[in-house]
Amino acid sequence: MLPQTPPEPLNPQGNPRRVGVEIEFAGLPPVQTAELVRRLFGGTLCPLSPHRFRVEATRWGDFIIELDTQYAHPDARVMAKVPRRDTEWERHRHQMRLDLHNKTRELIGDVVTGLVPTEIVCPPVPWHELGELDALLAALQAHGAKGTDASLLYGFGLHLNPEVADHRVEAILAQFRAFLLSAAWLRKEINVDITREVLPHANPFPRPYVLKVLDAGYAPDLDGLIADYIECNPTRNRELDLYPLFAHLRPDYPNELFHNSLVKPRPTFHYRLPNAQLSQPGWGAVVEWNRWVEVERLAANRKLLAERAAAFVRYHTQTRLSRWLGKLRFWLKEERPRS
Repeated sequence: MLPQTPPEPLNPQGNPRRVGVEIEFAGLPPVQTAELVRRLFGGTLCPLSPHRFRVEATRWGDFIIELDTQYAHPDARVMAKVPRRDTEWERHRHQMRLDLHNKTRELIGDVVTGLVPTEIVCPPVPWHELGELDALLAALQAHGAKGTDASLLYGFGLHLNPEVADHRVEAILAQFRAFLLSAAWLRKEINVDITREVLPHANPFPRPYVLKVLDAGYAPDLDGLIADYIECNPTRNRELDLYPLFAHLRPDYPNELFHNSLVKPRPTFHYRLPNAQLSQPGWGAVVEWNRWVEVERLAANRKLLAERAAAFVRYHTQTRLSRWLGKLRFWLKEERPRS
């Protein structure tokens, strides 16, 4: 399967847009996964800690492979501390504290291996090269990696980070509206795993907020769009997380979420819906990218986008009785004998 061409294939600098990919799975620890990445894409394997590795200088950049819990890795804030006094005894005590911290985190990682997923954070890949990245997903499955459908306990996902083609608020809002209108279709196409539906990581947007954004009169500037988003979504756990994009566009925005270490500023949407379907033949990042491109195609057709948004708002602001009567009229029309 080939990656579909998006309506706007180039970024603001005139280069092919890139897509970041993150994949979660079980059954293969970070060290073996990192070696697999190195064999496929070259580069140099660099251990960062017992449960975190970096494969540097591949053709696309650096891969990070790690257990997906911050408690299995040394805390950067602890590691950055210095001795309280410049004495030999205090330096010795400080080193003992660091050694204990590192050993404790290593033991936590040893205990939770198999309970929390291994995660690969891929470097940004040009959209037309995603098929080459899919070789990694096929290799993971061949080496025993387990995806979402391998267990009811596995709420694993594949996340896409598509680079935005236009930083203007009007373009971002069009993309966001197109996603909101497509979210139900995407969930049906993906068949989002029941465990992932129960877990909070990819929650849908609240209906009142969706209606606000889809209203034809909604035309905020960037700060207004950010403020409304924060008010209605004070969490990263959304099916389309906009915090990385907002943090990139407005790094000095005065909100604590913009300074959360888990929010990585980047000029991308953070799309979190897809399952990690490693056991499904033919599945990979290209499949999920092609679904995402349908969102972009709707965003590019501003007339159709406006019509669908108006229909959505009209339907969801009706009373339940009006909706029921509408469905009844449709049913009677469909069931009426044709002469």
